[in-house]
Amino acid sequence: MTPIITSLLDTDLYKFTMWQAILHRHPQNEAEYTFNCRNTTAYPLAELVSDVNEQLDHLCSLRFTAPEQAYLRGLRFMRADFIDYLRIFSFQREFIHAYADGEHLRIDVKGPQVHVMGFEIFVLSIVNELYFRRSDQEAALAEGRKRLAGKIELLHEFSREMPRRHPFEFFDFGVRRRFSRAWQREVVEVLRDQAQPYFRGTSNVQLAMELDIVPIGTMAHEYLQTYQALGVRLRDFQRAALEDWVQEYRGDLGIALTDVIGMDAFLADFDLYFAKLFDGLRHDSGDPVVWGEKALAHYAKLRLDAHTKRLVFSDGLNLPSALSLYRHFGDRVTLGFGIGTNLTNDMGLRTLNIVMKLTSCNGQTVAKLSDSPGKTLCDDHTFLAYLAQVFKVAAPPVPTA
Repeated sequence: MTPIITSLLDTDLYKFTMWQAILHRHPQNEAEYTFNCRNTTAYPLAELVSDVNEQLDHLCSLRFTAPEQAYLRGLRFMRADFIDYLRIFSFQREFIHAYADGEHLRIDVKGPQVHVMGFEIFVLSIVNELYFRRSDQEAALAEGRKRLAGKIELLHEFSREMPRRHPFEFFDFGVRRRFSRAWQREVVEVLRDQAQPYFRGTSNVQLAMELDIVPIGTMAHEYLQTYQALGVRLRDFQRAALEDWVQEYRGDLGIALTDVIGMDAFLADFDLYFAKLFDGLRHDSGDPVVWGEKALAHYAKLRLDAHTKRLVFSDGLNLPSALSLYRHFGDRVTLGFGIGTNLTNDMGLRTLNIVMKLTSCNGQTVAKLSDSPGKTLCDDHTFLAYLAQVFKVAAPPVPTA
């Protein structure tokens, strides 16, 4: 079978930035990650288990090449000792297990966090590409190219609008749910060549290196969730995570993710100290306009000039929704838009809503209570209720049999 992953750089930048921070500060962590599909599929994903295992075997044979190490070393926020660690790193097959459970595909990861946290994006890319290989490739690619041309035309139309104070900028965040590796590359090449000055980079580190564009990314939920299990008071876990990030990156990578416990609980911890140290905030759940207005009100309350900050939106966006948010906020704050599935898997096919989330660390359940309750992935309802109580937010309902 043709390998889907051929480079360990074929993943999101924030996997490396979180990986480095955890290696430096909590290298002893043990972690568990769990794969989940949130929607109905055209055929049972369990049918893919043999192919998934073959792809995982290949993934675990890969190493970072010398040119890849050199590229990462050239990013000013990557430390020499972390690159030296990557030089000898390879995924260990014993830490990941894919198997069929009835019609469901189960993928469990368990081991030292610095050895297993990198599996996530590769697993999601593998499952997606295997799943869509069964579709009519010629028809899907024809439709994808047609829709991509429509996006370019939409940007041309947008260019005739009256400019706002801050520019419109968007990024490719589509590694994990892409139609295929080859299609993501084609999309990014087209955007690089035809969507200037609006297209500003990609989260895919391999494409950033090979196509000479900017790699984009800071942190994801797993980074903050990890701190729920590190011995600090649960109420203080967000502050502890943000503080370690500041100490690790000292001004670089200054976009904080806000929805592990919801925006209100995040802002309660995001005081003047953090608001000055971080360049901005990233939205990933809940109503984006409500979220953005809360962010701007918070900066105003702290007497900080919002024009010096950035709001990044990344929750299920397409180009029209990103432009709509830009028209709403573009005169008030610098903006960025991370678009994923609607760039790299807009083929006229029903997409997979698959995730692979950190579910425990050091034997302790971890969870998020985002502003979109459907994104919760945690079976420990006692912990969810406790987490909600500590942060004074609504707990998700307990499923009934």
